[in-house]
Amino acid sequence: MSSFFKQAPFLDAGVDDASERNAFSANKLVRNSEHLSAQDLAKAWDNPNARVHLYNKGAPVLKYDGDRAHALFTLQEASALGYDAEGGIYLGEHNNMPVLAAKIAPVEELPSGYTSLDIRSMVVSGDVVAEEVATLGHGWSLLSWHTNNQFCANCGQKTQKIQAGYRRKCPACEREHFPRFDPVSIMLVIDGDRCLMGRQPHFQPGMYSCLAGFIEPGETLEGAVRREVLEEAGIQISTVRYHSSQPWPFPHTLMIGCFAKAASTDIIMDVTELEDCRWFSRDEVGKMLTREQELKTPPPMAIANQLIQTFYDVSG
Repeated sequence: MSSFFKQAPFLDAGVDDASERNAFSANKLVRNSEHLSAQDLAKAWDNPNARVHLYNKGAPVLKYDGDRAHALFTLQEASALGYDAEGGIYLGEHNNMPVLAAKIAPVEELPSGYTSLDIRSMVVSGDVVAEEVATLGHGWSLLSWHTNNQFCANCGQKTQKIQAGYRRKCPACEREHFPRFDPVSIMLVIDGDRCLMGRQPHFQPGMYSCLAGFIEPGETLEGAVRREVLEEAGIQISTVRYHSSQPWPFPHTLMIGCFAKAASTDIIMDVTELEDCRWFSRDEVGKMLTREQELKTPPPMAIANQLIQTFYDVSG
């Protein structure tokens, strides 16, 4: 096994949770989702201490105070913006403060003092604190799930929101529907002091990233890593090690980050998936992480960046 896999600090017992360094991972809410009811949602809307995340056409509504943006609004502020309380949901509680999420009627221009910014741009800007970024992602994942699951998959009847928004139920056949998430394996393949990265046609110019793919039914995480790397790059994998995970609210994905040790090195690229795929030396990776040259890695908000950064730090 390569020195990287022997030295990697994420394999040592007692280390900090690596997932906490990933965007959307700082969610501190107490959810109590198993014990919620419609009454709990109604009580939250009546609680003067409640705070609300609002979304305008899918983009979080923000209010700036100097250089810092705020994404939690009082009920009075939410009312002034015309939020949809009926479609709103309960996210959880923090320091005895209920936190909710709701859409507003779509508008091209918000009132003075407010703005809306798509979630990706918001995270890249760094204007919103990590805890609010995480709960904003949480809120949008649930709201979009409700939007896309209005009808029962069993009998086709209209479903109803229950458990304060954490489930839906069909009144006709009584089937309960739970919020879904799509697990995705994302992996950095390592061969000694170099790593494998690829790029898809829609990537920013010069950007290379880890390989990734959805985990299929009946498949382990390790199996998905080996299959995806073989399919996309023709590389055989031996050891697979978990690093961290990242909720990814586009709209409801869980990115599961791994390192994979290459058992072969000749690339056979799937041209239907990738525009390019190649090995990068540690020195090249270091220059890419600075994003000050033509070739670059994804920004720090992405779990791919954390995998690449860890490889660079540990393999030196």
